[in-house]
Amino acid sequence: MASRDPRWVLRERPSVALIAGLVLTGLCALVSFSFDVLNGDPVYFFIALGLALAPVPVLLAAVLALDRMEPEPRSNLIFAFAWGAGVAVLVAGVINSFNLFYIENAVRLGYDYARNVAATFGAPVVEETMKGLVLLGLLRFKRAELDGPTDGIIYASMVGLGFAMSENVSYYVAALDDLGAQGLAVTVVLRGILAPFAHPLFTSMIGVAVAYAAQRQGPMRIFVIAAGWIGAMALHGIWNGFASYVGIGGLAIAYLLLMVVLFVMIWIVFRDRKRIVGLIQSYLPAYEPTGLVAQYDVNMLSSLPGRRHARQWAKTHGGRGGLRAMNDYQLAATELGLLHERARRRVIDERTFDEEQQALLECMAGARAQFPVPPPAPPGGGASSGYQPGQGGPPNLPGASYRRPFPGYGAHPD
Repeated sequence: MASRDPRWVLRERPSVALIAGLVLTGLCALVSFSFDVLNGDPVYFFIALGLALAPVPVLLAAVLALDRMEPEPRSNLIFAFAWGAGVAVLVAGVINSFNLFYIENAVRLGYDYARNVAATFGAPVVEETMKGLVLLGLLRFKRAELDGPTDGIIYASMVGLGFAMSENVSYYVAALDDLGAQGLAVTVVLRGILAPFAHPLFTSMIGVAVAYAAQRQGPMRIFVIAAGWIGAMALHGIWNGFASYVGIGGLAIAYLLLMVVLFVMIWIVFRDRKRIVGLIQSYLPAYEPTGLVAQYDVNMLSSLPGRRHARQWAKTHGGRGGLRAMNDYQLAATELGLLHERARRRVIDERTFDEEQQALLECMAGARAQFPVPPPAPPGGGASSGYQPGQGGPPNLPGASYRRPFPGYGAHPD
């Protein structure tokens, strides 16, 4: 049976489908921005675009800082962000406009009242559905990438940040048109400073539910996803409704609720990180006879400071090549622990488990072969700082000779 490319888990080569998807999302973003240009002064558009883009690097860094234990493929993250900034914003904008038109004319409500109704009851359904579709796509086509709730939160946050960025452009243009510089300043404070994570938090409820479903079988998954979807729409509706009907006081209450959700999501991420550490400590020691894993590796992989020190050690003694090898080793070893968890939950079959186990072990072997040789210990027996894998390095075990069957397919070790 042919094994997968041993670097399959690390490969970032874009597929034709990904390229086509990025082209589509880019075109949708251009169409959405063209509406903003046509609806206001072009100068206003570029001012709004600059203000909307300014916080994005900081926000992205904050989200990705949560994703250090098992980083997601860059291509998937880029697509999620682009989907939110392009397809989701454009389709939601068109549908929301029709909803507002219908409520105002067919139901014959005044514009302000119709806008509040549409924002509270219509927009959350449309916008969370459009953002959530990319998470369903990951569940359908990239299920292996959803290893836990952290992954769901990361992807949801990426699509939410993309959506918020594009939507902010429209809000900032409208504020300049209607209220001038003062109105723009208030809008930037409310949307860009006080609540930059609103959309990511709404959609994170779907992300957690989808990640839960990715790790399990059975019809219960549908109910969990539905509950997450309803939760996202309800939270979004509460935010919009309190801002629309209650004013500043209502916005403060909604903001407090949003902060509670934020702390809950952060707690979920840290709890999930402990789960991953537990998988590493449970499953990887069984591979010590292969020479690919030792106790110091398990200790290093079990903490973010340990991983960081190991990368610093590899870079100091091996330059960029050593750093790349250490990054590859850490990712493949972490994926190996997560692979066993997927097998234990019967999310994958035995053949898939064997193929991916083989690929990951080969990747780990290739990475360890590129580790720098540690320098001799200084006179007097002092030890150098950082990760020290010993003097000999791993054995050169060719082909499948270093692959060891794990006791009981998918079983948790005693």
